[in-house]
Amino acid sequence: MGNVLSDTKQQQILALGRLGWSLRRIETETGIRRETASRYLKDAGIPIRGPGRWGHASKPAKEAITDSAAKPAIDVITDSEPSRSPVASGCEPYRAQIEAALALGRTAMSIYQELVDEHGFERRYSSVSRFVKKLRADTPSEAHPVIITAPGEEGQVDYGTGPMVRDPKSGKYRRSRLFIFTLGFSRKSVRLLRFESSTTVWCELHEISFRRLGGTPRVVVLDNLREGVLTPDIYDPELNPVYRDMLAHYGVTALPCRVEHPNRKGKVESAINHTQTALRGLRFESLADAQAYLDRWDARWADTRIHGTTKRQVATMFSEEQPILQTLPVTPFRYYTHGRRRVHLDGCVEVASAFYGAPPGFVGRMVVVQWDESTVRLIDPKTGQLLRRHMRAQPGRHRIEPKDRPQKTPANTLHLLARANRVGPRCGDLARLIYAEQGQVGVRRILGLLGLAKKHGTAQTEDACALALETGAHSYRFVRRYLDRRKTTQPALTQIDPLIRELREYRDLIASMGKGEEG
Repeated sequence: MGNVLSDTKQQQILALGRLGWSLRRIETETGIRRETASRYLKDAGIPIRGPGRWGHASKPAKEAITDSAAKPAIDVITDSEPSRSPVASGCEPYRAQIEAALALGRTAMSIYQELVDEHGFERRYSSVSRFVKKLRADTPSEAHPVIITAPGEEGQVDYGTGPMVRDPKSGKYRRSRLFIFTLGFSRKSVRLLRFESSTTVWCELHEISFRRLGGTPRVVVLDNLREGVLTPDIYDPELNPVYRDMLAHYGVTALPCRVEHPNRKGKVESAINHTQTALRGLRFESLADAQAYLDRWDARWADTRIHGTTKRQVATMFSEEQPILQTLPVTPFRYYTHGRRRVHLDGCVEVASAFYGAPPGFVGRMVVVQWDESTVRLIDPKTGQLLRRHMRAQPGRHRIEPKDRPQKTPANTLHLLARANRVGPRCGDLARLIYAEQGQVGVRRILGLLGLAKKHGTAQTEDACALALETGAHSYRFVRRYLDRRKTTQPALTQIDPLIRELREYRDLIASMGKGEEG
């Protein structure tokens, strides 16, 4: 029997098939053979798109945007016009500032924007472009293939380096992180700044981007950073559970790139380079000031620019794409913490010092646990099935469903009771009383008694258990406190022990008098 794809990979193939992707395209993006993808799509009843319709329809679109077609647009702004009179450039008064900006690696467009905003520059961009070309030699641009996507189909996301911002904790400037989410059709981007990154921050930035865009695309292309992908793999990457569930909440399918294959998400890479060039050399006193500057620049210059590939304004193309985006859900995603726990002998797993019951038959096995402020969920790691859902309990408390409580003493518990009886008869009696009064919850207390016998010795543990039985304190905590106090205050207990013996003799005397009166 051949290998079976994981649930994540199967869901990814089915989602791409529902979007109308051809088998060839699914194979290119996921690395899964067309025969395998076809079998899963047929079993799910999803129609398969023929290769002829996809290939013939895409060729004219790809040929429409080529290097030859782009050259006339590039040649529009070149050397100065022949009819122009040889007068001094309007940028000459700002020569020192322009040279300093070029030394920082800024482009002619970003320099022009700063001159307009900061100094009221009245000339056109072509004047700055000609002046910059005189100060440095032009470098030929490298040609790249263009990936054409339908409106609302794809978004690309990645991190970049942001500007220097003063950290309120240390009071020093530190490098911020630039998060960019770019739509594949319109090139509309959402740009956000943060200091730290984590799985929760990564997911929250996605949610903010979805709300700013007013909808979600059907596919998100991302890099193999750990906030989104736990195990990078060409054919079967393992997504971060929180990130995977967050995207599923918004109806989005994740499509990680191949390792060291950033050209697959070249649109967001270009947006990062464009944004970093505009922010290069700038410093801000707070993250809020930096974000406000970035939002103003985005609305004034990034959205109103004519994109070099599409030859159309970004804002105009986004107005066409925004109605096609998927609608946002009513409720936001509820974040949780996840981990793996082993089911203890009492049938419970420990989460934040509280204990939650698992179904029968899972003792000794590992389960996946997800918990938030109100709920704890136990999940089967093999099938992904929800095993139990419990409300959060206070530390030290237990949550066990009545149907999970055993009707008879399990074999493992009988073995523990036998071990306690080997420590001493009084220890065995106390262990049986604890299990009779507390049930499964008392299994941990019985294990605690066995641990005290190893730590303090069987003789002292047997004496402490006898005292607990005589005083009616049928608890592990009483035995532990007595042994710890006996160990730390040994000289003082030489005076306490005779008193305990006198109390026992007095109790026996009262008991014998009661029997005499009854006789």
